[in-house]
Amino acid sequence: MNNPNTAKTIIKTPAPFDVESIRKDFPILNEQVHGKPLVYLDNAATSQKPKQVIESLDTYYRETNSNIHRGVHTLSEKATAIYEKARGKVKDFINADSTKEIVFVRGATEAINLVAQSFGRNTLKPGDEIIITELEHHSNIVPWQILSEQTGATLRYIPINDAGELILEEYEKLLGDKTRIVAVGHISNALGTINPIKTIIDKAHAVGAKVIVDGAQAVPHTRVDVKELDCDFYVFSGHKLFGPTGIGVLYGKEAILESMPPYQGGGDMIQMVTMEKSTYNTLPYKFEAGTPHIAGVIGLGAAIDYVSELGLEVAAQYEIELLDYANEQASQVTGLNFVGTAKNKTSILSFTIDGIHPHDIGTILDGEGVAIRAGHHCAMPVMERFNIPATARASFAFYNTRQEVDALIQAIDKCQKVFN
Repeated sequence: MNNPNTAKTIIKTPAPFDVESIRKDFPILNEQVHGKPLVYLDNAATSQKPKQVIESLDTYYRETNSNIHRGVHTLSEKATAIYEKARGKVKDFINADSTKEIVFVRGATEAINLVAQSFGRNTLKPGDEIIITELEHHSNIVPWQILSEQTGATLRYIPINDAGELILEEYEKLLGDKTRIVAVGHISNALGTINPIKTIIDKAHAVGAKVIVDGAQAVPHTRVDVKELDCDFYVFSGHKLFGPTGIGVLYGKEAILESMPPYQGGGDMIQMVTMEKSTYNTLPYKFEAGTPHIAGVIGLGAAIDYVSELGLEVAAQYEIELLDYANEQASQVTGLNFVGTAKNKTSILSFTIDGIHPHDIGTILDGEGVAIRAGHHCAMPVMERFNIPATARASFAFYNTRQEVDALIQAIDKCQKVFN
């Protein structure tokens, strides 16, 4: 006789990744371009938005629209609660210690500029050194060039090899007692290279430098744990994480943020203002001057809910398999040249085709309903390193399919026929 009190061990097998079900959450994927089904492969530029995010914006504007932090009426209190709840979601998403470490900004670009001007400008002096890499997006190059001109610090670069990987031996040579800041992208937007961030951070800390990580391309594709990384700053944009445009996050260690002066002045970042002097608000509000992008923050919270429920690890594995399939299919195309072949990479297929400018590739593919990016991808030093003006870049998300990869390859074949 079976004992009803005896527990039974039930082994659950992981459910297969149901991409077709996921695609139903993204209304724009049903669109047609030039009479053909949209194949959206420009996710490194911006991702599409699930209906859950779109509905969160609609609900806010329909039911709760009000300014936050200042009002004592019901709508203001509701909006403030939802806004601050989203801050908590960001804290948990990247495993920060406190919501004090989560600053809302317009995007990764503003976050990097904030760190450069508030931390860097008040820390660096002539002769100090900033280290960045040849892989960086312009938003992680130009602010440091400006800072160097302002402070007299020297900007130095970690080179990359022919596969598009950082040469760590050269990084070690650059590090020294003059190194103050190391700024590096977690994943390259131009090539998809996943950089060894933890190693870079540890080596920088060994010489007393602070590290800022540009995670704009990383958060949609991998789990980020800022405590595990031990980075001093981490930045990302909402619109690449399936959230709204115009919103981003700066994570900074609390003690460092406390030591930094405000980046902008205005409402909500103050405690007291007289005609002679102002005192500043506590973290994180000290860095959030003016009315914020309230709807954007709420939408970002909804996007984090979405990817958390989906499971980033499962989605990332699917994307790796999809990229492997795309590489396999593209390798059979005569005249197609891969740009960026790092051993550790994700989500991006960057290429050129003999005799055809990438802009022409992008135009022909658009006629077939296939949306890719063509150009320097705001990473001109990468193009200079490979001695090319531009690449065609197909970038994938978890809602893309093998059938869409096939459509990409077919469109490339048509492009070659047109030009040959």
